[in-house]
Order: sequence, then C-alpha cells, then structure tokens
Amino acid sequence: MRCEVLAIGTELLLGQIVDTNSAWIGEQLAASGIDSYEHRVIGDNPNPLGTAPGLCCPVGDGKVVYAVPGVPYEMQEMVRAQVIPDLLRRSGEVSAIVSKSLKTWGTSESALAEMVAHRLDALDASGHATIAFLARGIEGLVVRITAKGETEEIARGYVEDEERELRAILGELVFGVDDETMEHAVLTRLKARGWTLGVAESVTGGLIGARIANVAGASETFRGTIGAYATEVKRKVLGVTAELVVSEECAGQMAEAARRVLDADVGIAVTGVAGPTEQDGVAVGTVCFGIALPDGTVEAVTTRLPGDRERIRQFSTISLLSLLRQRLDVLP
Repeated sequence: MRCEVLAIGTELLLGQIVDTNSAWIGEQLAASGIDSYEHRVIGDNPNPLGTAPGLCCPVGDGKVVYAVPGVPYEMQEMVRAQVIPDLLRRSGEVSAIVSKSLKTWGTSESALAEMVAHRLDALDASGHATIAFLARGIEGLVVRITAKGETEEIARGYVEDEERELRAILGELVFGVDDETMEHAVLTRLKARGWTLGVAESVTGGLIGARIANVAGASETFRGTIGAYATEVKRKVLGVTAELVVSEECAGQMAEAARRVLDADVGIAVTGVAGPTEQDGVAVGTVCFGIALPDGTVEAVTTRLPGDRERIRQFSTISLLSLLRQRLDVLP
C-alpha cells in the first residue's frame, strides 16, 4: 500500500498560508504503517459558494482517490474516521497499529537521537516497534513510538515495553505523553501537593498565564498572573528594588511578589530581553527566571535563548514552566 498527498490551493503556491494539512496527513499515514512517497501542491481558481464534502472515488486497478476539506478540523475527522480505516481495509491488513508520543524539553534533536541510538538498532533487529523524532517548536521534541501487532493488545504491549526503555534513558526530559502540555504537567504536580500558583511576567507579557489558564480545571490551582512589563510597574506593583530589571535579583523579587500579591503558595517570574536590540547592555535572548517556594526558598537562574523576538518569548514561557516542573519533582 502506497499513498500520495495532493494539496489544492493557489494560496498555498503563493505562500499565503502554510500547508499544515499535508504534514498532518503524512504523520497519520506513517503512524498507520502506510507509505507516502510524494506530496504535491497545485493551484485552483476555488467556487466561493461551493461546499467541501468528503469523497471516496475508486479509479480502477485497485486505486482510490480521497478528497477531504481544507478546514483542518473537518479534514482531520474524515481522515481519522474514514480514510485511514478504509486504506487499511483495502491493504488487507489484519493487524493493529498503536502509537504513543513522549514529549520532551531541554535538549536538541541531535542530542536526543544520540541518546536513543542504541534503541533504534535494537528495534531494527526486533521489528516490534519504530521510533520517530518530531520537532514541535515551543512544544518541544516528540519521540513517537509506533508498533504493529496481530491485535491491539499485542501492539500496545510493544509500545509500553519501548516506552519503559526510553523513559529510563531520557529521565526528566520527558514531561508528558500525547496531548499533555508542559502547563498540564505543572498544574498536575501542584494540585497533588495542594499548592496554588502565582505568576509575574515581564518579557512574556502574559503568555505564561494564558497557557496555564487554557488547561481545564486550572482555576483550582492558578491564582493569576501580573503582567509587570514596564519597569515602574515592577517597582510600584511588585516592590522590586533591584537596580537591573533584567537580573536574577529582579527575577527572584518578582517571584516572591507573585506569591505575596496573589496569595499563592508558589510564585514564578520571568524577566528578559526579547529584542530586537539589547537593553541596558544586556544582550538579546538573555532571560532570568525566579521561583519562590512555600518554605521561603527563592531561586533565580539566567539563560540565553535563541531566535527572534517571538521565539524568545515563547521559549521563555515553556522553559520557566519546565524549571518549575523539575523543582517540584525533587522536592520532598
């Protein structure tokens, strides 16, 4: 069984939108053990009053064309519920395919691949499962395990066996599975301890609070976020006295203030320079994180993040949440 993906839309050719649909379909085909050898994009000149139904069109000699809508959520539902099952039926496969994604943060793709290289060799020899690496930007690096078996139970067993092997290697780099996010991992750990969380943000300008609030049930743990972007807000609202507002001293004071002002058990904070130019002699990409714990302990660290303004702000968000996750994991 082999498939080709054809995306239709002049806007794709002109670069007005990115063809994320073909990438998603390619992933689903690979996860189902179906080979995809070619992706193409062609233009069209689209009926504005038309509809976008899903079509299954046999074209002879065992070939079939599937047409699905361009709206992602419509396309994804049709591919999952109709296209993939039909392809597997046509291929004569009686096996089941199971996948699980381990989400990681804190290392590069090349370093990750090097860490698990011997597992790739072992899986090549056994043929029980495969490993794929997927770069997800601000969501981290995903290690996806896929296995095929005569039954779903057998395939799931192969996946679980490999998951144990990978977790033993990757350790705290793994923060979640499948759709779990870093903020979900943090809130789960805080809730288990009965602790609440307050946030003070400068360089991220509210991104941390927005991501945390997006988790269902966040209100049980999340007290709120203070967007202290301007220096005078840091001083008047948070009581920051540090001379340099991009410094570990400032980040620590902001974290303490997040605890105090928001009446939270744990306070976290971030301050930094996203660019496009340096600030007070501090280089672009310099970011300071602060964590204030219930016992009065305050920790602050500095890092240097790559990328443009938006990437620095996004990386700051997940990096601070990851730092808190790691600290919560080692606390008694």
